[in-house]
Amino acid sequence: MGQPALKPQDVVVLAKLLTYQDRRPPLAQVAVDLAISASEIHAALKRLSHAGLVSSAEVPIRQAAEEFFVHAVKYVFPAVSGEVTRGIPTSYAAPPLNREIVGDLEIPPVWPFSNGTHRGETFEPLYRTVPIAALKDTALYELLALLDAVRAGRARERRLAEKEIASRVRRIR
Repeated sequence: MGQPALKPQDVVVLAKLLTYQDRRPPLAQVAVDLAISASEIHAALKRLSHAGLVSSAEVPIRQAAEEFFVHAVKYVFPAVSGEVTRGIPTSYAAPPLNREIVGDLEIPPVWPFSNGTHRGETFEPLYRTVPIAALKDTALYELLALLDAVRAGRARERRLAEKEIASRVRRIR
């Protein structure tokens, strides 16, 4: 058996766990909320536990999550972008950064989504179900968009995103 490694969906699961405010519902509910199978949620929790990002009670370890989000996620899961498509804004083009950063004439990053209302440059989400899950939960959407700004943003966008991520993770109880 090899060294267990985090998968992109594990980051999504960790972000979602943080939105529950330390009250994780049953795995079946997490699975529905993220549009990921319960078995994949279970596997993600095992990998997150092995990495020291969640406790034995499957609750996020806030300090570790903050450190991972701010300092590691951009290296472990670098951004992949592509052609112009229809989708959901992310990174600096999504809340909360879109209130502080005014996009110039460049095409904004979007997660590809057939029911999306914006046109922009494809920004591959960490996991294929991210657009669906993000539309169900504003807090998750904003956290994942901030992570995308860390993964691919310019220096100012990254600094703002890192500060906002740290603030959000620290105020979770």
